[in-house]
Amino acid sequence: MQNQPVLKLEFVAIMALLMSLVALSIDGILPALAVIGNDLGVTDTKDHQLLITMIFLGLGFGQLIFGPLSDSYGRKPMIYVGFLVFAVASIICVNTNSYEVLIAGRILQGIGLASPRTLSIAMIRDSYEGDYMAKVMSFIVMIFILIPIIAPTLGQFLMLAYNWQAIFNVQLGLGILVIFWFWKRQPETLALSNRIPFRTATLISGFKEFFKHKQAVAFTLIAGFITGSFMVYLSTSQYIFEVQYDLGDDFPLIFASLAVGVGFATYLNGVYVVRIGMKRIALVSLAAYMLSSLLYVVLFFNQVNPPLWVLLTFFALQFTAVGFLFGNLRALAMQPIGHIAGVGAAINGFISTVMGVLIAHIIGAYVSTTVWPLFLGFTGCGFVSMVIFLLNKPLERTI
Repeated sequence: MQNQPVLKLEFVAIMALLMSLVALSIDGILPALAVIGNDLGVTDTKDHQLLITMIFLGLGFGQLIFGPLSDSYGRKPMIYVGFLVFAVASIICVNTNSYEVLIAGRILQGIGLASPRTLSIAMIRDSYEGDYMAKVMSFIVMIFILIPIIAPTLGQFLMLAYNWQAIFNVQLGLGILVIFWFWKRQPETLALSNRIPFRTATLISGFKEFFKHKQAVAFTLIAGFITGSFMVYLSTSQYIFEVQYDLGDDFPLIFASLAVGVGFATYLNGVYVVRIGMKRIALVSLAAYMLSSLLYVVLFFNQVNPPLWVLLTFFALQFTAVGFLFGNLRALAMQPIGHIAGVGAAINGFISTVMGVLIAHIIGAYVSTTVWPLFLGFTGCGFVSMVIFLLNKPLERTI
């Protein structure tokens, strides 16, 4: 642990790019969901969502594998193994003519990408703590958010210029570049003296230790509800804008414009989190998230979709709040479990991701003719999250 925290820009960039491999693999194929479905004979358009939700399912379970292993063998070796799994899965996705095999490949991609996603967070926890960790996380998420701005446009270009398989090929190529930079420049953050010999019981004992910490459990559950509501947006956004609003080729631009709000919020969070405190920022953001969702539910109950600018305004409010929430919720959950950072990050990610997949599947099934069910789901997730937050211990005083 650093005695005097120093923000190392190269460390921030590498960690952000490792985490961004997940976003690239998700957001890059959003414009191609319908084309992939048509090419592989999918008749129900709602099945297109599986290409998004199933990679998250793989992410959830992959974290349980790589987290404990990284506590025993180090962060860097496990990131290499995970990327190898992702590379094999990408090759499967490119070369299949079966939608079922493609879904299996997406699950395997998620398992592999769980390694850089989870272990980058563990490496941050190895190096920083407290509000400063939240500050670092916010700057990393700010870079991470650039991917949803770029990836859909890149995916659409590759699909139109070549084919949908090119999206997977380019993602793999960019991933190789990131891993090469990581290999050359990033030192191992887990000292040999802090490693735990791997045993099957390690994960079981990790779960027991994790659930001893009320704060870790509470903020992991909140992260699960927020992740789920955001995941259902990711999996239905292409359908909403291209089918319900008939916007077609404008989808990447709209998706990118909303991502800008998340990026701006994460930047502001990085600037002010040490001064204000991550709990206070998270509480205010959660309240804004819940109330803006509730307002939409009340205003447009039993009505058709509002004009596009109205919908985008509400989405912007939602995702600005999400920008303040993501980094802080993860940092709050990890704060009391630094002594089991690898296993702790794995359990935190597993619970929040699997929760997210279930929530996205349930809510997504009702997004058919209007967006109203989506905001009803946002409201429910926000309300339950607020209850959990308020039942957790009171906010500490600021200095």
